[in-house]
Amino acid sequence: MAVIVKYIVVRNGEEKMTFATKKEADAYDKMLDIADRLFDFLNQAEIELDDTQQEEIALLMAQRRDEIMPILRGIKAPAQPPAKAPDKATAKKAAAAKPKVAAKKK
Repeated sequence: MAVIVKYIVVRNGEEKMTFATKKEADAYDKMLDIADRLFDFLNQAEIELDDTQQEEIALLMAQRRDEIMPILRGIKAPAQPPAKAPDKATAKKAAAAKPKVAAKKK
């Protein structure tokens, strides 16, 4: 018989997510705490959003807080290098891998 340890994040009596490690469960729980505080902030704001919109925005901001923090601090995000164009061999492989679709006859 195998013993499997699972970490379950529970909010208001409802199971939200199950994780294999305590670290992952704690991180998710922290993200939900941040989302709850953001929801409260949005709820008190002078802009009119319905509860669903407030919840979606709060969750998005909590999930992407590492990207948002520099913005709120007024720090410019590091410039990302431009996407590298694929070389001819890679482009050929990609074209060969695409399924060919027959044109519809009218």
